[in-house]
Amino acid sequence: MNAIRGLWRSAPLVRNVILNKSTLTRPFATATITPIKPIEDVPSAIELDKLYKRVELEMRGIDPAVLLSYSWFCIAAASHLGIEVTKSWALRKAEKERHTLLRCVHIYKKHRVQYEIRTYFRFIHLQRLTGSTCDTFLEYIERNLPEGCALKVTKVECQKIPDHITPPQE
Repeated sequence: MNAIRGLWRSAPLVRNVILNKSTLTRPFATATITPIKPIEDVPSAIELDKLYKRVELEMRGIDPAVLLSYSWFCIAAASHLGIEVTKSWALRKAEKERHTLLRCVHIYKKHRVQYEIRTYFRFIHLQRLTGSTCDTFLEYIERNLPEGCALKVTKVECQKIPDHITPPQE
């Protein structure tokens, strides 16, 4: 009984709902029911999935440890999806970009400062993928791309020989 009395005192919204029972029920006359329509647009032709002979991933970053960890992550994700990883390697040396600036803009040409940016690379080659598997894999690894890293994807697609090209006759 004390619990109901405490609820009655503390919750004016509950008290109003209990006193005005008409607010709880809504008349059915205002509700409109729309009938379900059958689907008329049925695709007539089945669209075939793309086939990729090779997908090359090029990863760039400023920290080699982060790149190594991310490449392990990509290889693990590929193995879970059943994608064949043929090659995974890194360049031996980093690409260095140097900028030389004067300490003072006006004079003292001898006093210079050099800044250097190092970019590290890692590469992964994947073989024999379908379009849906490739899209799923790439979206997953792009969403988990760490900061300071860039990803470049190159796809080699298998296509049907065009009709205007005929095989050689013997």
